[in-house]
Amino acid sequence: MSNVTDVIDVTAIDSEKAQQLKTVGWVSYLLHLIVAVAAVVPGANVGVALLVIALVIDLVKKGDAVGTWQESHFSWRIRSVIWAGILYVVTSPLWLLLIAPGWIAWGIISIWFLYRIVRGMVAMNNNQAIAQ
Repeated sequence: MSNVTDVIDVTAIDSEKAQQLKTVGWVSYLLHLIVAVAAVVPGANVGVALLVIALVIDLVKKGDAVGTWQESHFSWRIRSVIWAGILYVVTSPLWLLLIAPGWIAWGIISIWFLYRIVRGMVAMNNNQAIAQ
């Protein structure tokens, strides 16, 4: 009897990896979206816990996306969270002056963050890298 060697279908493995990365991306984008929408809806507050969870997911899984079109999405989400965090911290003294400047600054930051998340989701839905 002859030995039959199993042939590994590299395309199927790459496709499976791409789908897993896309699933992780959707989970992360949805967590970001929940936080971003809650930030611009008066009275809605989901806390930063969801954002931290999404950031950790992105940091852990980013290495799996190296060399794929999805790598840009991991970087995009990570940078979005870091910049939003920095901007929130930098503008937080405005809350000490008067309430209005704090609301305005944080509202603008939240809308910018929401824009970045929606833009990333649209690109990922079209299986496209996001322009940095």
